[in-house]
Amino acid sequence: MSPIQTTKMTNYRWTICTMLFLATTINYMDRQVLSLTYPGVGGIESEFHWTDANYGIITMVFSLAYAVFQLLSGKFIDWMGTKKGYLCAIGVWSVGACLHALCGVATENVYSSQLMAAFGTTSLKAPQALAATGDLMQLIAMSSMWFFLAARCVLALGEAGNFPAAIKVTAEYFPKKDRAFATAIFNNGASVGALIAPFTIPLLAKYYGWEMAFVIIGALGFIWMGLWIFVYKKPNENPHVNKAELTYINQDADTEDNPADVVDEGPKISLIKLFTYRQTWSFIVGKFMTDGVWWFFLFWTPAYLNSQFSINPTDTLGMILIFTLYLITMLSILGGYVPTYFVEKLGMNPYHGRMRAMLIFACFPLLGLLAQPLGNAFNTPWFPIVLIGILGAAHQSWSANIYSTVGDMFPKSVVATVTGIGGMAGGFGSALINGISGWLFTYADHTQMHVLGFIGKPAGYMIIFCFCSVAYLIGWCIMKILVPKYKPIVVDK
Repeated sequence: MSPIQTTKMTNYRWTICTMLFLATTINYMDRQVLSLTYPGVGGIESEFHWTDANYGIITMVFSLAYAVFQLLSGKFIDWMGTKKGYLCAIGVWSVGACLHALCGVATENVYSSQLMAAFGTTSLKAPQALAATGDLMQLIAMSSMWFFLAARCVLALGEAGNFPAAIKVTAEYFPKKDRAFATAIFNNGASVGALIAPFTIPLLAKYYGWEMAFVIIGALGFIWMGLWIFVYKKPNENPHVNKAELTYINQDADTEDNPADVVDEGPKISLIKLFTYRQTWSFIVGKFMTDGVWWFFLFWTPAYLNSQFSINPTDTLGMILIFTLYLITMLSILGGYVPTYFVEKLGMNPYHGRMRAMLIFACFPLLGLLAQPLGNAFNTPWFPIVLIGILGAAHQSWSANIYSTVGDMFPKSVVATVTGIGGMAGGFGSALINGISGWLFTYADHTQMHVLGFIGKPAGYMIIFCFCSVAYLIGWCIMKILVPKYKPIVVDK
């Protein structure tokens, strides 16, 4: 019997997966701070006199910046390597998160003389400033928006590196059949981050001010960086990974000698060349059509509850509702196992099993069509929250599997780059839906728009919910047309 058979396999890959999970959790908590401190009395909305259009512009620009930086970050991660690249990414986004806390100070400094003359104070939190209207408040709204946009762009620059780095690490540490499950686990950090956020961020903002909420949550990233320095090495260089585990990790290697010795990541492919493959465009379409759905609910759910049901994120009911929503989304961890079942029990190849699973997940968002009608009919936020939670769980299951298609079809040398390309497409899709949403909600409210029996802002939400519900099926069909069968990229070295 060989030494590999008699030596118990280590499981250090799951320690690495845990680190990816923690990074993604912090990533999404940093994103949530703005949406949870924006609406209602005492929030950023009232302090800076923002409208939904102002907020929509900020979410749109963040998405656009995130999209552009995704393309660059993927190439950067492949060039720098996962250890240094991930450290740079989380360091930048943590600084960006903390910078938000200075936006109020910067705005007050710009208008200090006007504020003093008008209200006898330079504080925008003063009751007379909060109650004021007119040209000065419009200028403050515009200027503060620009300061937040600058901070959001720094945040986007760093956060754009999270998924390219995490997917590349997953391709390094897991065989193809396990990648969707591993991705589902670390990707669930998005749900956990969003789950923790409503019970922490509003309370931090309530008792210490919204500025400290950004600083405290942003500081978590620096703690993660300290751990990553000591935890991560490539599998073949890691003393915590024994030969049995290395053989398991490299079981897809095209060699009959000793797959544990395989460290070659495959041939390099130029960025321009990647755009000539149908496989790349399949990933682009899938991300473009669906990423915006998740980001819409991430950014707009607190505002939706406030405008539709007069519930603030700092209210006990508001925290419970948002907690419930993201608790439901955590069902997505089961979605990572579905393709593994198809591969091991039904004998499908990993890509075929993944696409079959994604078709199943694409059908669940159709329930989102009932969110507005049921919420309106029963005058309760619980129906929309539960249905949005199911949609979110379907999205995260879809996301774990679409990310894994990159590792199925591309060599490891370009996994982060292709992930970045798809992330860029998803960012553009997110920018469109968030920018259009902000404009649409303001327009629908002013004109009292009528849509399917809904009037005003609820009509605007109904339009967006309809798109969110069918986006996955449309995306899946186009992906299937582009890559009807499993076809990995083969490039001559």
